[in-house]
Amino acid sequence: MTTSRLRDRHAGALLVALAATILTLTGCSGGQAGVVTPMVTADGVQRVKLQYAGGAVEGGVARIAIPAGSTVELVVVSDVADEVHLHGYDRSSFVTAGAGTTLRFVAEVKGVFEVELEQRGDQLAKLEVS
Repeated sequence: MTTSRLRDRHAGALLVALAATILTLTGCSGGQAGVVTPMVTADGVQRVKLQYAGGAVEGGVARIAIPAGSTVELVVVSDVADEVHLHGYDRSSFVTAGAGTTLRFVAEVKGVFEVELEQRGDQLAKLEVS
């Protein structure tokens, strides 16, 4: 193999490695959205609305920042029937296709917790309580 072919092969491998690194660091490979700040209602409730349709969460899987001690309303609207499950708090509610459900809880435990459609295993969001 000639020197120029080896150089071209090496450059191609470097480009593939660079692209994979960029995708990993930016979260593009996981459909991640940025940090989302909940809407705060007049009575101080941290309200987050997530919409699931066509096999994905609108806007991507978000990281939701919640102050510890806050009352949270997690509203999930879905085009499929499933169980909405908040891991770590072990809270769940069933949503019917074309409708919504609300999980209401006090964010007492600090950490990062996954919200998912349990039967499908599709992640909806990550709650970051701090």
